[in-house]
Amino acid sequence: MPPIAQTRTLPARAAPIVPVSRRAGVFAALLALTAVMMALNLRIGSISYSVDQLLGALLDPAGKSDVAYIVWNIRLPRTIAAALGGAFLAVSGLLLQVYFRNPIVGPFILGISSGSTVMVSLVMLTSIGMGFSGYAPYLNTIASCLGAYGVTALIVAIAARVRGGATLLIIGLMMGYLCGAATSILTALAEKEAIKGFVLWQMGSFSGFKWIEVWIMLVLGGLILGGAYLMSKPLNALLLGEDYAASMGVDIRRFRVSILLLASSLAGLVTAVAGPVAFIGLAVPHMARLSLGTSDNRVLLPGAALAGALIASLCDLIARMWLSPVELPLSAITAFFGAPVVICLLLKRGRPS
Repeated sequence: MPPIAQTRTLPARAAPIVPVSRRAGVFAALLALTAVMMALNLRIGSISYSVDQLLGALLDPAGKSDVAYIVWNIRLPRTIAAALGGAFLAVSGLLLQVYFRNPIVGPFILGISSGSTVMVSLVMLTSIGMGFSGYAPYLNTIASCLGAYGVTALIVAIAARVRGGATLLIIGLMMGYLCGAATSILTALAEKEAIKGFVLWQMGSFSGFKWIEVWIMLVLGGLILGGAYLMSKPLNALLLGEDYAASMGVDIRRFRVSILLLASSLAGLVTAVAGPVAFIGLAVPHMARLSLGTSDNRVLLPGAALAGALIASLCDLIARMWLSPVELPLSAITAFFGAPVVICLLLKRGRPS
């Protein structure tokens, strides 16, 4: 029997046909809603201000008013980071779902977030960070990047030797379990004060972003997104099976490694700076398919990026404002959006044709 990952395809009924003329309208709606949501994130908070004050602050980056300081140093970096993080996670999930030809796959299935968590736990739960006090402001970010890309490098190395997608999927799951076990041991041995901060990081949040982190996300993530879009046609061929893609001239082994590298890099970049953010990478690609009515990755990739930015911005606003001044865990809010989508998909796939 062939491996599941090589025979399962994304169900056509999950993406009802939408006329091409309406897709431009869908893109325009996504873009407009994302812009509105980002504007709301800038204006609404524990301290709210008028539209005129917001515009004045945006036009005066060097302003000394309280509004200008809040906008340029707190809310604008967070707003941009939330939109970028949602876009990156959505595209990462889409790439992995195409690769495994399995709609119930997310960007953290390969243990990327678990690798980040292990490295951050070493910094936050032990005294190892004391030897790098000069990097204290960015130490968690550096540690998380090392963990995420360390796992990515290992997965890419394995992908060059393993043919079956199902085997690679299982290896990723096992790596996640191993990293989780190491994190649990460190947590059990840590002081209570250190555990609290670590648990908050694990819940995921776009708060506290600095401009250097935003620029890192924008530059690196933008380059990765560009690379993913250039692979749209081979991705479309892969939907019909590896044999078909190979017949169209695609170097399957190199292409598989490229997909994993791009998807893992996007997910790892977000996890490094925002912590694990659940369900966006799993659910948003399905929302894009349903709204755009196509499996063409030339359309889905930008559509998923816009939808991810919209959902992440919305969830971030809810997390901040629902029980203000208490900020809720972002992953808890994204779960309320993502879990129903996954459940509905499972129920739909379980119905007889």
